Amino acid sequence: MTKDVKGKSGHTKNKQGSSEFDEPLYLAIGKLRRAHGIKGEILMEVITEFPERITPDKDVHIGSDHKKHKIIGCRNHAKGLIITIENVTSRSEAEKLQNKMVHISSTDILDLPEDTYYHHQLIGLTIFDEENNEIGILTEILETGANDVYVISSTEGKELLLPAIKSVIKNISPEMGKIIVDLPEWL
Repeated sequence: MTKDVKGKSGHTKNKQGSSEFDEPLYLAIGKLRRAHGIKGEILMEVITEFPERITPDKDVHIGSDHKKHKIIGCRNHAKGLIITIENVTSRSEAEKLQNKMVHISSTDILDLPEDTYYHHQLIGLTIFDEENNEIGILTEILETGANDVYVISSTEGKELLLPAIKSVIKNISPEMGKIIVDLPEWL
């Protein structure tokens, strides 16, 4: 899991790194695609890195209004998961949920391994070099496949791109609101 940042808000940071006002209430875990069969099942495209956490009895919030539902059945499919949602018992009811996002409450997220962060935990962290000179604010994280790339809005108003690799990212401290980096020579 990588790190993610949207910009300096001026608010006090919480222990996750993002401002207490910027902390998301819900995190997307999937998108409902199409009804499957006639008994209310629906195909869900999985967009979480932890699909094993999507299980029966899991509370989820569906759609832009985040209506609470309970997953009562779940099985693997070549294109994601086939899920059954409590009180959705027909194909026509499942079709009404088509193309809606599936979220979990941010209070339900599980802790990650040490030195691993959710993107939202890093949004707005200040970037410093190893001599404690402020470089800028992490504003975005690009997922490239090989490694993430941190987009930094520099104190000079420029955009810097830093690879999120150990030789560049030296220390991440969300509780202190900062990331220490060793700037590559080409910057």
